[in-house]
Amino acid sequence: MISIVLTMLVILAIAGVIVVYVAFPHRGEDVPHAPWVGEALRNGVNSLPTLDNQRAREEEEQDEQERQHQ
Repeated sequence: MISIVLTMLVILAIAGVIVVYVAFPHRGEDVPHAPWVGEALRNGVNSLPTLDNQRAREEEEQDEQERQHQ
């Protein structure tokens, strides 16, 4: 029973972080009374790879491989 409660608390905490990010830093605003939270969330999101970044990276690698084969 305790593991279910702890799991639910972790899920709620993650959901809360996502809601805070979408409500403030994603729109370019600071989190009220805690601007450091918004900055930390932005830094964390910027360090994660996205599909666009991966696609661009793969295209660059393909271009480089084509140049090497020529």
